[in-house]
Amino acid sequence: MKIAIVVGTRPEIIKMSPIIKYCELKNIKHDIIHSQQHYSENMDKLFFKDLGIEYPKINLGVKSKKPHAQIAEIMKKCGEIFIKNCYDFILVQGDTNTVLAAALAANKCKIKLGHVEAGLRSFDYSMPEEINRIITDSISDFCFCPTETSASYLRKSGISDSKIFVVGNTIADSIKINLDKFKYIEIHKKFSLDKRYALVTLHRPSNVDDKENLEKIIQSLSLISKKYNYEIVFPVHPRTKKNIKEMNIKTHNIRLMDPLGYFDFLSLINNSSLIFTDSGGIQEEACILGKPCVTLRENTERPETIDVCSNILTGLNEEQIISAVNYWENNPQNWQQPFGDGTSSQKIINILKHG
Repeated sequence: MKIAIVVGTRPEIIKMSPIIKYCELKNIKHDIIHSQQHYSENMDKLFFKDLGIEYPKINLGVKSKKPHAQIAEIMKKCGEIFIKNCYDFILVQGDTNTVLAAALAANKCKIKLGHVEAGLRSFDYSMPEEINRIITDSISDFCFCPTETSASYLRKSGISDSKIFVVGNTIADSIKINLDKFKYIEIHKKFSLDKRYALVTLHRPSNVDDKENLEKIIQSLSLISKKYNYEIVFPVHPRTKKNIKEMNIKTHNIRLMDPLGYFDFLSLINNSSLIFTDSGGIQEEACILGKPCVTLRENTERPETIDVCSNILTGLNEEQIISAVNYWENNPQNWQQPFGDGTSSQKIINILKHG
């Protein structure tokens, strides 16, 4: 068995890392193909190093482009590599342009395709990620679903039960594997945090590229800092930082930080009192680590976090955001995380072995 594991962004690297490590453990032939859809040389190499994975030898060098050009280039380059190396399976994870392009290339090359984290749906068709998920699921031979909820969406869409496998989410594997590497980082000393803090992550263009929306979020966070005596910690992407400056948005009571490595960031989650995010993956990580989450979106492709009461959707409405904080201030935070026991990678590889 020979597998190509295709990644393009840091979340994909994190979520595929347990599969890569399990392949190494079991001496399964595999190549990591990195599209470099999101690429910063220092951050990229740091992520692979932190996760204990050899830096990929196959790098496509695509970097930032218009979506149609990016997808076309990744598809072309992946197709050439897939045919040359005679893979038995192609594995992709999530919903990025890299995922869609590699999935289409696998389909055209007639190589069996496995989609890790299949079946997620926000039902917001204005999100490019939603279209990427739907197409990738529809052409996958193996849909590796994190939960029964995601599997049910696939069944309703007409995908055969024979292609659907509920295996849990590999983010649970990653957290389990790396627990000792981030749990004992003395985060308050490292970042001079003197009191309880709320962690903020924002990356969606609708939130960070729109002045009115970004201003609403920042103002709500500043108010919450005063009202509830939180330090607001915001590791901010360079583009968002540039937007804040150019849009002349005041960040009173908010501590802006440079982007962090994976373990430092997990430590910030693990030691926080509350999370504000528009990221899907962080909704999962917060849930697994027992941290309450407020999601600054109108919808989520992780409804399981809502179902177990670890997460509240607020959109950008200040009243709803404050109401969510009030809820977390006055209610216990005890839920059973729904994303598996940290053995998803083993299940995925074993299914491929018999596939």
